[in-house]
Amino acid sequence: MEGWTCVYTTSVLHDAEMIRGMLEENEITAFLINKQDSVYLFGDIEVHVHTTNAFAAVQLINNRDSE
Repeated sequence: MEGWTCVYTTSVLHDAEMIRGMLEENEITAFLINKQDSVYLFGDIEVHVHTTNAFAAVQLINNRDSE
């Protein structure tokens, strides 16, 4: 996946969807890669953005986490 980078990782799908939604609201295209096992639900869900938006995305995520 050249040109895309992971900016957030979680094991909770709802958290990943909230981050994706927040990024989309700020005009940053984001998508999820779900690496969880489909039966036991262990593993991670990653939020990816284009590398040109990675810094802005991380700043938004950090600001959200500090509130």
